[in-house]
Amino acid sequence: MSALATPLAALEARLREDLAWLELPPPAWVPPRFADGTRVLDVAIIGGGMAGLAASAELRWLGMHNHLVIDRAPAGQEGPWITYARMETLRSPKQLTGPALRLPALTFRAWYEAQFGRAAWDALYKIPRPQWMEYLRWYRQVLDLPVRNETAVVALRPRDDGLLALELRSGDAADPHATYETLVARHVVLATGRDGLGGPFVPEIAQQIPQHRWAHSSAAIDFAALRGLRVGVVGAGASAFDNAGTALEAGAASVDMFIRRADIPRINKLTGIGSPGLVHGFADLDDATKWRFMHYALTSQTPPPRDSVLRVSRHDTARFHSGSPIVSLAEHADGVHAVTPRGSHTIDFLIFATGFHSDLSARPEFASFAKHVRRWKDRFDVPPDAYIAELAESPDLGPAFVFQEREPGACPALARIHCFNHAASLSHGKLSGDIPAISDGAQRLARGIASRLFDNDRDRHYDAMLAFSTAELQGDEWHDAAAPRNESAGAV
Repeated sequence: MSALATPLAALEARLREDLAWLELPPPAWVPPRFADGTRVLDVAIIGGGMAGLAASAELRWLGMHNHLVIDRAPAGQEGPWITYARMETLRSPKQLTGPALRLPALTFRAWYEAQFGRAAWDALYKIPRPQWMEYLRWYRQVLDLPVRNETAVVALRPRDDGLLALELRSGDAADPHATYETLVARHVVLATGRDGLGGPFVPEIAQQIPQHRWAHSSAAIDFAALRGLRVGVVGAGASAFDNAGTALEAGAASVDMFIRRADIPRINKLTGIGSPGLVHGFADLDDATKWRFMHYALTSQTPPPRDSVLRVSRHDTARFHSGSPIVSLAEHADGVHAVTPRGSHTIDFLIFATGFHSDLSARPEFASFAKHVRRWKDRFDVPPDAYIAELAESPDLGPAFVFQEREPGACPALARIHCFNHAASLSHGKLSGDIPAISDGAQRLARGIASRLFDNDRDRHYDAMLAFSTAELQGDEWHDAAAPRNESAGAV
């Protein structure tokens, strides 16, 4: 290493050497395909956050170079990390390897220590949220992943020839200078995050007050504008406390937290069984067992991090109202009156930290195929005492995270659309959105796509095998003992 090389440059050199020793990436092997006079993408990935980047890296390392990642955000702002995520640090323990795909030099730890040293790593409690985004930017840059930013997918529709058309818009929809184009792909991956198949869930009760009086926690909330105001937060999950803490730190006069349960959940049940067995075995469980596991995990609920709760409770102006679902809202001259079974409260602004829903019909870009997607409720007899809408609406996915048809033959193209986001949890486990198993999910996805591409081109690969003519032997390496020997040629 040069005396002038930085530790980060040395890490990048080590990563390049690791990849070279592993012969990664291999040469491209997918035969090119053309449609409408242009090259067809083998894979298009919608979403350039952590899941999309990990999927892109693994596709490349399996020799599928002809792919593109598409994201509507500006470069470096993909995913929730510096947009609507408002926690101070990540929930996950710092040592989890995340999207490193089993390469030590690609881990957050390697990136962090290269810049700040081992002592700083040892002293680090949890990963600061903005720093995780910095790491993902480096991940994209050091692997030279093909990401196209500030591009929205307006529509994804199956073509008659079995390919998939992606109608794209560059620029804001209201911009008269926005440009449109269509790309064609053989496979499409929906790496679209927590709200991947739906959107923010807002209770109907929000409609009882004007829009300027409330926001969902995933919205671009102007917290500076909440200074001096009375803020209410609905929910008791991590995002509820993150938004409450952000509001208080921005100078909100007070925050009232409305919690439906009698107590805040305290135990993360899935953490108790986290193991490679869960990662690799969940997808092979029978349907009833999958439902039983996920139903219990959801009804038990995931507790907010202790740090997030303390971030709120250290403020004297924070008030917690357990057993207090809001039953009515009304705007009055002195503010919004929020009525709960335990009393009425007057606030100025309300934040719904109520999660997301998985309703494909809510996403216009998926309208061409949404009605054909088979959901769990379409073929699984849910026990009456175990019904949860989030699970019932989950897509019933096949291998490699592919959608399946509600009616066989109605939309065969679904077998080329891969649901690599939170909605895959009931079918495959938590492999497509959370940090702990994202590498395992990306590898399962990419291997499945590789298998399908090879199978689809089986005749072309067979023809290539027949046409291959590079000889390894020249014919002079041996002699048939029963044939006359040319002594002048000498012994071999």
